[in-house]
Amino acid sequence: MRITHEADYAIRIMYCLAQRNTKLSAKQIADDSGVPSRFALKILRRLTQAELTASYKGVSGGYTIARPAEDISLGEIIEVIDGPIEINHCLSSEFDCSRVQQKNECTFHRLFGAINQDIRNTLYDLPLAQFVPQADT
Repeated sequence: MRITHEADYAIRIMYCLAQRNTKLSAKQIADDSGVPSRFALKILRRLTQAELTASYKGVSGGYTIARPAEDISLGEIIEVIDGPIEINHCLSSEFDCSRVQQKNECTFHRLFGAINQDIRNTLYDLPLAQFVPQADT
């Protein structure tokens, strides 16, 4: 499994929004996160559709993080952009194996499935908040 550039950009955008914790324009987000503007807008649209960000229209519009950073995991961000985390194509529900009658009869399928679940669990156990520096109070 490889996390795409787009998913990496999405993580950077979400980090930026969590860190700043205020409404930001798409340009500010692109500048602060180092994500090219055209990608930032595309990613922000998808993050908003998934309700990870909220968008505001108009002159004072922009984007905010839609939920507390503690409630958003890296796994969720990655899957919004890249789709289901799958380390091998045989784990996909659409995959039709020509080697065995039932996928779960295959030793490799079971092994890859267990590894895949461990990776997915790890990514879902990592809240975005874990990476955001806490302000001194």
